[in-house]
Amino acid sequence: MKKPLVIIAGPTAVGKTAISVKLAGKIGGEIISADSMQVYKGMDIGSAKVTRKEMRGIPHYLIDVLDPHEDFNIFFFREQAEKAIETIYSNGHIPIIAGGTGFYIHALLYQTDFTESNGENPALREELFKLADEKGPEAVHDMLKELDMQSADAIHPNNVKRVIRAIEFFKETGKSIQTHNEEMHAKASPYDHAFYCLTRNRKDLYAAIDQRVDGMMAAGLLNEVIKLKEQGLSRDNHSMLGLGYKEILDHLNGEISFEEAVYRIKRDSRHYAKKQLTWFKREEDVIFIDRDEYKEDEAVVEHMIKDLTDRGIITENQNG
Repeated sequence: MKKPLVIIAGPTAVGKTAISVKLAGKIGGEIISADSMQVYKGMDIGSAKVTRKEMRGIPHYLIDVLDPHEDFNIFFFREQAEKAIETIYSNGHIPIIAGGTGFYIHALLYQTDFTESNGENPALREELFKLADEKGPEAVHDMLKELDMQSADAIHPNNVKRVIRAIEFFKETGKSIQTHNEEMHAKASPYDHAFYCLTRNRKDLYAAIDQRVDGMMAAGLLNEVIKLKEQGLSRDNHSMLGLGYKEILDHLNGEISFEEAVYRIKRDSRHYAKKQLTWFKREEDVIFIDRDEYKEDEAVVEHMIKDLTDRGIITENQNG
């Protein structure tokens, strides 16, 4: 019998944290972060990390578990998230995945198998990137056509990184990466899950993003990045490539003004929100909840509880 799992996803600044905490309090849930930045210690302001006060006593997992010098990747996330899920079940509670990193959520929900794609060939990759630089994207795309026409048809020639990864994958496994991805996508989830995606009208969402960025600046994001730089962190570290961090770092390195850094953070956060929504629209079984249709967070939570109860994912005893 499949065990319950609730997912609360959506674009940045849409209000996932508040909704997930309130839902957890109502149904006996514990929260696993699916955020690629909140995992890092000392990166609180730029990641809009949930605070102890905001947690309201609800246990949270995958928050502050890595040093910024360490790399966070899909393998680490899935391993740690699955451990957290088992811990939550053993506590007699319901795991709630909350975050906006769609790729990570999908990998966890559908138990994506990365064993075949885990091997790497850095020498080949470097050679292919050099070829793309010297002869253009079409040169490596033509190479992919000769090896794997299915993937070549699915990947635009200008997406050099994906083209090269497809070539590398084929040479590693003898299989089409497109076929592999389709097989992974077709897998049924082992969980009795509800996948919610919060949305709101673009104007208000973008205003919320701008307001959040202004709040980060007022809270001391500049000083946070200064401290991280003093620890030896740079764009060579995965953690410093996150929105808000790389722009402020560029300012500290004298490449752009502070005003330009703030402008880029807002602009790129809006672009990222758009990409997040595009990803979630491609996912199966996603239930979109337009926050504009509800006056308060409590009404959103009650809607989720009714849906979870109607679908048998939670029982009446778990409601409230």
